[in-house]
Amino acid sequence: MTTVLTDREQVVQALRGPQFDREQHGGLYDRGSADSYYGRMPDPHWYPEGTGRGEKITQLNPIETAEYMAGYDYNERYGHKKSWD
Repeated sequence: MTTVLTDREQVVQALRGPQFDREQHGGLYDRGSADSYYGRMPDPHWYPEGTGRGEKITQLNPIETAEYMAGYDYNERYGHKKSWD
């Protein structure tokens, strides 16, 4: 599924940075939802080069931490969990 962004949304995303792209593997929202899915405790972080690749960014500002927690909280409420059976 391709998301079409308005001009305004593109500008906002460019100013905020790639870590706020909710479809980017390794982004804040993605990592939060993945940590929830695998039953891990919250550990706000993201990977600029994609999940598990390159440097793991852990020094986050409050807005970045909130974006990570949005992904975590969404999966806790509406997502599913990894079955370890």
